[in-house]
Amino acid sequence: MSVNGVTNSMASSYTSATNAATKSAETVAKKSAAEDVGVVYEPSKAKDSKDKKMTDYSSIVSGLKQELSTKNQQLQNLVTQLLGKQAKKYTSLSDLFKNLNPDAATVAQAQKDIGEDGYWGVEQTSDRLVSMAQALSGGDASKADEMIAAVKKGFEQATKAWGEDLPDICKQTIDAAVKKLTDWRDGITAE
Repeated sequence: MSVNGVTNSMASSYTSATNAATKSAETVAKKSAAEDVGVVYEPSKAKDSKDKKMTDYSSIVSGLKQELSTKNQQLQNLVTQLLGKQAKKYTSLSDLFKNLNPDAATVAQAQKDIGEDGYWGVEQTSDRLVSMAQALSGGDASKADEMIAAVKKGFEQATKAWGEDLPDICKQTIDAAVKKLTDWRDGITAE
């Protein structure tokens, strides 16, 4: 073996050892740099809740229709239970309900449904009337007078179909709905 062979062999060993040490130092430097950075907090751009305004009225209308369909079915079931197999012809809707003898469970359910917190109570029913009117108007408060007139017209038609004055709960519901629509029109309440 020549001196050059030994020298070349030692030089290549030295070079590979130096390269390995350099790479190892670079890896340690990269790891420590990554550890120094850590997690960076980037705050989200939250919108002010006052700036949010409901504009998807179609979903409100479809939700109200679905809810109304379910509740109408429940009401129809209640009326079917009340009437049973009666087949008389009546001159008005009020005659239909004069001589009923409902069971205690049906009476209790009806009282719960029209109670203060009931689905057919004044507050919930007037809220649904107002929501429907707002949705149908596209959220345009300038159309509130048209909606109020439509609510009153519907009440008059229901009174005519009933054959006499509607029960007080109906009058209270219409009065509450008209008040809420008037407040909405005048900017006293928001949507």
